[in-house]
Amino acid sequence: MILLGLDYGARRIGVAVAPEGIAFPRKILSNTNLVMGEILNIIKDEQITHIIMGDTRAGNGLKNTISTEAELFADQLRERAKLPVELVWEVGSTVEAGRYATDENQHNDAAAAAIILQRYIDMHRRGGASEDSTHDMDISDSDVH
Repeated sequence: MILLGLDYGARRIGVAVAPEGIAFPRKILSNTNLVMGEILNIIKDEQITHIIMGDTRAGNGLKNTISTEAELFADQLRERAKLPVELVWEVGSTVEAGRYATDENQHNDAAAAAIILQRYIDMHRRGGASEDSTHDMDISDSDVH
């Protein structure tokens, strides 16, 4: 099972990949009309089986200015990639990614995508998936090397 993590933003989309249960930042894509094709190429090249995308809602759970756009993007990606796309809580991932950033790269969207993806992996490894989760994925120790 190979997971793709996305940190969706109006200008940039951070990309991370977890080939064996550990998320690695992969790249930062400009959010242009070409980005869907770029992500589909990554999915094909990396043999992605599941997509995990940060849910852009605010810390209080309410939608913000980008939430509707991000949800529409997730729906389009699900349809085009023919893979499950799960939105997961991303609050604080950008701040956490900033702790590890260099001075010249203070906002690393790929690192934020890796944090979102690793949180997801860790939560499922411990069996902490929420009841309203839209998948039936089980990441066991045998999936992690």
